[in-house]
Amino acid sequence: MGDVLLVYRIMPEDPEADLDAIVEDVKVIAEKYGSYKGSTVEKIAFGLKALKSSIIIPDEGGIVDELEGKLKSIEGIQSAEAVDITLI
Repeated sequence: MGDVLLVYRIMPEDPEADLDAIVEDVKVIAEKYGSYKGSTVEKIAFGLKALKSSIIIPDEGGIVDELEGKLKSIEGIQSAEAVDITLI
């Protein structure tokens, strides 16, 4: 089996949220499942910002759902959705 690159769009609840703190939480969670490859800030509209975080995990059943659940449970997160999934 190979690895999977996941790119998540993570929306904070508050437009003034501390994105650096959220990135640190994402990094800790990602490293429990695979490896964290980085985050970028994406401007949405009207001052809203989202994080696009890249994570590499092993291609094994159930990990994607478990990882996504953990990302959604981060305090201050409105949503976390996979926007790209690629086998590498």
